[in-house]
Amino acid sequence: MDFNWNDAKRKAGSANDSEVPLEDRYQLLIDAVQDYAIFMLDPAGRVASWNSGARKIKGYSTDEIIGRHFSLFYTPEDVASDKPGRELALAAARGRAEDQGWRVRRDGSRFWADVTITAVHDPSGELLGFAKVTRDMTERMRLAELEHSSELAAQIQSTREDEQKRIARELHDDLGQQLTALKMGIAALEAQLAASHTSPAALATTSELQRQIDAMMASLRRLAANLRPPMLDDLGLAAALEWLADDFTHRYDFETIVEADLDAAHFTPSASTAIFRIVQEALTNVVKHAKASHVLIAISTSVGTCTVRIEDDGRGTELDDKRRPRSFGLLGMRERARQLGGSVRIDSTPGAGFRIAVHIPLNAIQAGDQVR
Repeated sequence: MDFNWNDAKRKAGSANDSEVPLEDRYQLLIDAVQDYAIFMLDPAGRVASWNSGARKIKGYSTDEIIGRHFSLFYTPEDVASDKPGRELALAAARGRAEDQGWRVRRDGSRFWADVTITAVHDPSGELLGFAKVTRDMTERMRLAELEHSSELAAQIQSTREDEQKRIARELHDDLGQQLTALKMGIAALEAQLAASHTSPAALATTSELQRQIDAMMASLRRLAANLRPPMLDDLGLAAALEWLADDFTHRYDFETIVEADLDAAHFTPSASTAIFRIVQEALTNVVKHAKASHVLIAISTSVGTCTVRIEDDGRGTELDDKRRPRSFGLLGMRERARQLGGSVRIDSTPGAGFRIAVHIPLNAIQAGDQVR
């Protein structure tokens, strides 16, 4: 609770504490609380008092709310199911009722509330009414939802990587072996045809079939590597980035250079995957938008930080153009970096290329025996 006793004193005027009756001091204290709606209900559930926190959270002035039934704070569906009445009955029977759920402000907007209703009795045990305390938990709930969404996104991302790895292995090991066997069979058939002096047209057909199988195998290897390059698991991040740069250089009309100072770095598999995908997405954006002739991929480590830079000499863009900085590719990079506790910075101007810098804490990506 945020309570300022000086505010309470100002409301009491110039009188000192001893001149303020105890009952009034309690009322001053309750009225000074801003983060909680604290008010009294009569036995029938009508509002009998109203503090400043209630005005702030629910939006009603004291004159507007006194005497009205507290059910107007509940959603229509809760009112229809008589939830307000059931909560009062529970508080009367047990002395206290607690609940979390949606409540309604004066303007009709909803907020997530943590509510406590306490029965108040006189010395003889007669029910005088209820003390109701409400706190707006909307922001906390949204933060929890965001954290859950982030965890879910990370889990989905990890599951997808595992599935891509499985498919890539099956393409390479299963289908790749079948194509190899098919090529060997056609080669054997070609040898038999040649020995039986078959027409040159038949031999040409078998040769063409072998060339087609070679093309299929090359496409298969490329598809499998794009799903999950085996060298990322077998040889590490630096080798995978060299392969990626070489692949983009040969497939597209720009030169890709890798400068990776990772000799002393031992990243976790998930961190290596995240960095590889960030670079892969950045290169994909270069292909789609940059019209570049040179691209630099640089990874370095310093005290406590790993920095990944992807720079091109393409046409660049205005950073106030909302479409580019908020594109799905860049959003994906930011999410991968954020999951590692890092951040992404973008720098670009028209005609001066596009630069992405990713900064990630080393203690979030290094293998356990390397973390200091």
